[in-house]
Amino acid sequence: MDSSELSELVKETKKQLLHLQALGVEGVQLAKEPPTTSRSVSAAIPVIQPSSKPLQTKPASVSPDSLFGELAPEQERLASSQETFEQIHNEIGDCTRCPLHRERTTVVHTEGNRKARLMFVGEAPGADEDIQARPFVGRAGQLLTKIIEAIGLKREEVLIGNVNRCRPPGNRPPTPEEASMCKPFLLREIAIVQPEVIVVLGNTAMKNLLDTRDGITKLRGTFQDFKGIKVMPTFHPAYLLRDPSKKRETWEDLKKVRDYLDSTAQH
Repeated sequence: MDSSELSELVKETKKQLLHLQALGVEGVQLAKEPPTTSRSVSAAIPVIQPSSKPLQTKPASVSPDSLFGELAPEQERLASSQETFEQIHNEIGDCTRCPLHRERTTVVHTEGNRKARLMFVGEAPGADEDIQARPFVGRAGQLLTKIIEAIGLKREEVLIGNVNRCRPPGNRPPTPEEASMCKPFLLREIAIVQPEVIVVLGNTAMKNLLDTRDGITKLRGTFQDFKGIKVMPTFHPAYLLRDPSKKRETWEDLKKVRDYLDSTAQH
């Protein structure tokens, strides 16, 4: 073996060592041989043997998400829209897309500040909303107004809407099929406003917006993500009227929303 071949072999050996070190091999040992008066060049090449410790493919402190972070898909963000609410409402028209139109009185559109930092989303209008063509104006709506004022805002400063715009018979929850007809219009409104926080009120609204199977009792009080927008699930005001003991938990949820908005406010 000439010097160039020996040099190439040494380089290859170093490369193997670096590779095994990256896999967690902590040391190498030379193969033991009986002493001889002359050793061949091949005998001088170290034989790589892993240590007795188990291999680690990555340091314990490295999470799977960060190990190959450059390969992780980018989180989808809600693109800003140049549409207007009027364009969306005109497209909805005297909607007959789902069976709810048969018994409703009016279509109840989203209302409020179209540059709002905070948005509230419920499931569907009730009897009072169906008559007045405004969201959250009944007893539950009056409680929602008090909640909004309790965090230092006025009702006209926020945006308020529902997943569905027509009242289901008997105030039952909208079916998935009914919600699927209306939800795209809500998402288009959210894209226009780009609120910093959306508070989803109740189980039905939360599941429809977040596409989750988890219940409100599991997710409430913890910020979720909807395409780059923070979402706070909490109890529906109508539920609080039935079970006032849940008002304390709802207040804790809304305080987190208030504190977050305060921390990002531009002074």
